[in-house]
Amino acid sequence: MKSRILMTLASLTLAGSIGIASADQSTNPFPGIEHVTTQSSVEEVETRLREAIDSRGLTLFTVVDHAQGAADVDLELPPTRTVIFGNPKVGTPLMQCQGSTALDLPQKMVIREDGDTTRIEWNDPAYLAKRHELQECELPLNKIASVLSAVANEATGEQE
Repeated sequence: MKSRILMTLASLTLAGSIGIASADQSTNPFPGIEHVTTQSSVEEVETRLREAIDSRGLTLFTVVDHAQGAADVDLELPPTRTVIFGNPKVGTPLMQCQGSTALDLPQKMVIREDGDTTRIEWNDPAYLAKRHELQECELPLNKIASVLSAVANEATGEQE
């Protein structure tokens, strides 16, 4: 518990120092992962997510269908897809700042069935800044966070 509190304080301190509002850690069971939910199906959300990505001039690299992968080896998984997309003009400076950032780029959003809802999840840019020690670089982290949030909300049918 003590280490979790220290991690939360460190995360909030970092987020404040780089100007990003971090999600409320008390309501987010997975620090560093942002999410929104919807009653729409995974298929509907994927369609809207693709449209939101395209409308912003972002590049859709691929979609990984994890449920199909599980079925291919006779296992079951609720509908779960990872949508991989990005913008090299934005991602390249992050990787120039710290090469390890390439582990988390291009951007990814997971769309998955979670009980009676569909959940969209993505990495919080403040988390990535901390993970890859990007504090010394001037990066548009607030803008990245806003775009990711808007794309996810559009995919749910919500407009921000």
